[in-house]
Amino acid sequence: MSLPLADRRILLVIGGGIAAYKALDLIRRLRERGAGVCPVLTRGAQEFVTPLAAAALAGERAHTDLFDRAEEADIGHIKLARRADAVVVAPATANLMARMATGHAPDLASTVLLATTLPILIAPAMNVRMWAHPATQRNLATLTGDGVRVVGPNTGAMAEAETGPGRMAEPHEIADALEEMLGTGTGGIGFLAGRGRAGPLAGRRVLVTSGPTHEPIDPVRYLANRSSGRQGHAIAAAAATAGAEVTLVSGPVTIPDPPGVRVVRVETARAMLAAVEAALPADLAVFAAAVADWRPAAEQGSKIKKDGSAPPALQLAENPDILATVAGMRAGRPRLVVGFAAETDAVLEHARAKLARKGCDLLVANDVSPAGGVMGGAANTVHLLARDGSVETWPTLDKDEVGRRLVARFAQVLGAG
Repeated sequence: MSLPLADRRILLVIGGGIAAYKALDLIRRLRERGAGVCPVLTRGAQEFVTPLAAAALAGERAHTDLFDRAEEADIGHIKLARRADAVVVAPATANLMARMATGHAPDLASTVLLATTLPILIAPAMNVRMWAHPATQRNLATLTGDGVRVVGPNTGAMAEAETGPGRMAEPHEIADALEEMLGTGTGGIGFLAGRGRAGPLAGRRVLVTSGPTHEPIDPVRYLANRSSGRQGHAIAAAAATAGAEVTLVSGPVTIPDPPGVRVVRVETARAMLAAVEAALPADLAVFAAAVADWRPAAEQGSKIKKDGSAPPALQLAENPDILATVAGMRAGRPRLVVGFAAETDAVLEHARAKLARKGCDLLVANDVSPAGGVMGGAANTVHLLARDGSVETWPTLDKDEVGRRLVARFAQVLGAG
């Protein structure tokens, strides 16, 4: 049985973050799968791992210097950019992503990335706040628009004692994603969008939001809701299956990423809006996330203590209205904007009012009262409302089937437009 990456040569660019130590394990895993690995370390990477360690694991020299006399006498950076089957950037720091997105090339790693025409896979890794920053999300959108593939980042504990999206994908996940990119793996790593697929949404760009948002009160507490993200994730998966290039902007969830979808993980409503704006333009935007309407007006820098006195007052501030913001865009508005309404009473009455108030084209309403169904459950009973006043009411279905039916309906609307 042949190894999945046999005879493949991988240029591994190691960025300067704490996750650089995982790049050493990645070298080992790639070689176990048959690949040859040529490491390129940024100056920052060398603060965490040594060129000697990378070279020992790769079994060949590690490259570090753009102005290496021996290398550059023969235009070494151009040869590095050509003599491989793919480039992997792990960790892809915020700084390195910014250089890639803008074509800034002050060192060997960024020069090689600018000179290459090879397929590129990046594994972002950075502080959660840096990941959610609009500048990083704009750079991510630029890179994916240029054809760069992305795996991760994962959600978890950070070196800075924070928790959230920003952890580099695990080495085996990166190796799996590389196999999928090169067509040697079994698939299922949710980063390859629907490029090249046939289907009713082939050639369409689709944006989906999913899950709750968490609005921090202090470092250990937050405001949230019971959304599981299952319905938004199901819609994103169905859209990818229908041939679309899908970006899923997800709040904190515990369910797996859908296959074939680029996932952007956020925590707060403001971060979700920034990620949504960075993901535009799109043909279809589906806002299935249960975004918190309010957030604490001021996040406390340390844990609020219970000291026996009266509980502190919680002052709230209104969060941005993501659906209304996108639906009301004068330039760059998606052709079809779909909202969601989870209601506990007078479902259709409140849904009709929301449809008119938000300015979206379609609205999916469901009953989340104890009688109608628990929010976050596996099934859904939905009503699909249109601007012309029509309402389609579907029987109770599992959320995957609801996702498939909604995507088929959205494709029909776009096709008739």
